[in-house]
Amino acid sequence: MPGRRRERRAPAAYPRTARVNEVLREVVAEALEKMADTDDRLRLLTVTAVDITPDLSRATVYLSSLPPPALEALGEQRISIQRIISRQVRMKRTPLLEFESDPAVAHGLRVEEILRNLHAAPGDDTAPVDDTAPEDDTAPEDDDARTE
Repeated sequence: MPGRRRERRAPAAYPRTARVNEVLREVVAEALEKMADTDDRLRLLTVTAVDITPDLSRATVYLSSLPPPALEALGEQRISIQRIISRQVRMKRTPLLEFESDPAVAHGLRVEEILRNLHAAPGDDTAPVDDTAPEDDTAPEDDDARTE
């Protein structure tokens, strides 16, 4: 009965590449944390995301910041990180790793800068004025409307 076979399979909660991205992010972050103990250039690196190609052959690892010394160290350690992935993740082939700075972090910093500039008037170092409060508190109240 062909219908029974489908009933046994649990539907995938999200696509395979998304699941692989998350597993690779965890493994790479853990590997970088351990490598940072021996290589100071790898300290303070945060893996924000991993994006793997649909054929699972290449993966781009996004980091919150990527100074030139860290990029050099990652280039030297790339094969070691791939070896760690091959040992911890069950995949037919280990993806080739590429490292890039996360553009989302730069965009977020830019948005924060724009918001700060909106709140601060040029030459005004005081807190922003709340212009939502009514200006005239002497307006007569309509007590009759409230009681009805």
